[in-house]
Amino acid sequence: MWENLLGGFLSVIEPIHLLVLLSAVFIGFLGGALPGISGTMLVIILLPVTYGMDTISAFLMLTAIYAATVFSGMISAIMFRTPGTPEAVATVFDGYPMAKKGKAGEALGIAIFSSAAGGMIGTLILIFLTPVLSRFALSFSSPEYFALAILGLTVVASLSGGDIIKGFIGVCFGLFIATIGMDTLSGTPRFHFGTSNLMTGVELLSVLIGLFAISEILRRTREDQNLEETTGKIKTRIFNSAIIKKISTTIGRSSLLGTFIGILPGVGATTASMLSYSEAVRWSKHPQKFGTGVPEGIAAPESANNSAAMGALVPLLALGIPGSATTAVILGAFILHGLQPGPNLLIKESSLVYAIFVGLLLVNIMIIVFSKPFIALFTKIMRIPYTVLGPIIIILCMIGTYAVRNSLFDVWVMLLFGIIGFLLEKYRFPIATVILGVVLGPIAESEFRRGLQMAGGDYSVFFTRPISATLLIIAILVIALPIFKSLFKSRTNQTGQISS
Repeated sequence: MWENLLGGFLSVIEPIHLLVLLSAVFIGFLGGALPGISGTMLVIILLPVTYGMDTISAFLMLTAIYAATVFSGMISAIMFRTPGTPEAVATVFDGYPMAKKGKAGEALGIAIFSSAAGGMIGTLILIFLTPVLSRFALSFSSPEYFALAILGLTVVASLSGGDIIKGFIGVCFGLFIATIGMDTLSGTPRFHFGTSNLMTGVELLSVLIGLFAISEILRRTREDQNLEETTGKIKTRIFNSAIIKKISTTIGRSSLLGTFIGILPGVGATTASMLSYSEAVRWSKHPQKFGTGVPEGIAAPESANNSAAMGALVPLLALGIPGSATTAVILGAFILHGLQPGPNLLIKESSLVYAIFVGLLLVNIMIIVFSKPFIALFTKIMRIPYTVLGPIIIILCMIGTYAVRNSLFDVWVMLLFGIIGFLLEKYRFPIATVILGVVLGPIAESEFRRGLQMAGGDYSVFFTRPISATLLIIAILVIALPIFKSLFKSRTNQTGQISS
């Protein structure tokens, strides 16, 4: 393995390969920072370009774009409350509030360090444990996926700002949105309201951009100020020893969780960031502070989504099974180049595989080196008055939303959810809970039904399998303990009043 790594390093540092890598990182930075452009979209757009390239250059470009895009989605999430990519949606929860306090540079520094650390950890695990982790991922079936989604949904109490009723209403609304469209198991259309545009469901990106970006633009139209006056002058500081010490545990835990979730086929970095944010809230001594701009609320999703992006390559390279939508496109690229990912790829094309590994390590180093200059360039637009910048952001959001499925209907959906998000925020409704339902709802529903089909309708399958049973018991305890604690406190108060 060490010889292969050395060979991969020598291959990557060839001038042409370094140039490809640098170009891919810049493209990924730019694409991820612009709202509505995902890593999947960029990989698809540039896939034809790779036809005339040698295989190492081609896959260095595609994987570097993938990794850089997952990272840079946090820039617009923190600065404009507009997730550049779906993977950065959870970063908005604490990143934007911190920026509003005049700490945008600190928030960006935390995100950069966490992203690079998560990406490095994920890449190292990818290198050393690819065969072992891919075999373990195969032990996950529908009951385990369902239990994992339920565990993520239990964090609703912490995200609801103390009003658990509103939190559950938000999750249920998100779950309803997730049920719109064609039932993936039976093929039955659901809640399409007589329009064919809803037969394929509501596009996630339309919901995310609408609830966060458009609603924020609507809110800010009532204010007469420049964006620079709100966020303050940005001085990005990556290596802040006090903050690094504070978030190091969160980064380690979230990176491992993100890598593990990334390995599971079809789950993806967006789910990893949401679950890691949920776990950060769960493990925190002060969960009520999340959503107000705490460092852990940025470190958790950023380290998780970058490590998950690396983890998604494990089943792709080891088994030929894509771990996410983007790796599914990369799988197609392998086939187009006459290669078949799987165990044989690690043997027959070891030079290519280890060049990819080394390239991903260098990409995470480049994130630290080039992120500050890129952010400095990107933040020049903060000098523009918001009366000009707001419409520009709306146009970018509309272009990005339209480009996903070439659908004008998705643009209208985005605008609709922008109005909904504006009204929800006006009445202090926790938008994060809606996103929780939208992201985790499809996983919970489909895997629950598949699990029942697998067991012939026997509900005990979710509790007789050790992994799913453990996850569900933890989820039940997480929900039950606060309720029992509240009842116990209420009874104690009543007893004290009677005694007095």
